[in-house]
Amino acid sequence: MSTEPIVRKRRRDPEASRAAILDAARAAFAERGYARATIREIAQRAGVTHGLVMRHFSSKEQLFIAAMPGARDLETLMPGTPETLPERIAQAFVDRMENADGNDPFIALIRSAASDERAATNLYLAMRQHSIDAYSALITGADAEERIDLLGAYLIGVTFSRYVVKNGPLADMAPERLVHHLTGTVHSILFGSR
Repeated sequence: MSTEPIVRKRRRDPEASRAAILDAARAAFAERGYARATIREIAQRAGVTHGLVMRHFSSKEQLFIAAMPGARDLETLMPGTPETLPERIAQAFVDRMENADGNDPFIALIRSAASDERAATNLYLAMRQHSIDAYSALITGADAEERIDLLGAYLIGVTFSRYVVKNGPLADMAPERLVHHLTGTVHSILFGSR
């Protein structure tokens, strides 16, 4: 009988590790919020090292963007014509927020601002760059980044009023009516008045 320990070869599966990290991140961000969830906690939940999380995502902000549905789904809005983009944005925003259960990048950003200004700033900058990268194919012109930034600020304001404070006419509005109003405003922000 051999007394040498059996050495098992470690199998590496980057896609399985990435999926485990994203699942752990969603759970940690949902339970603890963006500001309080840590990379170390997420790595531990996923059964991987802190370094592997950073290798896959490079920062907490990038991990959050990859894990949370709102930021992830931005690219799905791009196929189509620029003329129908405002309606696609409005409908996707309302659909997402009505079903977010408090787990959305905009809600996390607002809540982080109250508890950790630096974390909120870092998250906002990452979200803004993600939006600029996604929208730049359809939103063009010298002031495109300004209009994309204005769109983000507008949607953050709507998020605060309707989905965080949850009070007043905007909070009481039917989702279909909100989509209608958002479509017009988003069109004006991105392309000028109709």
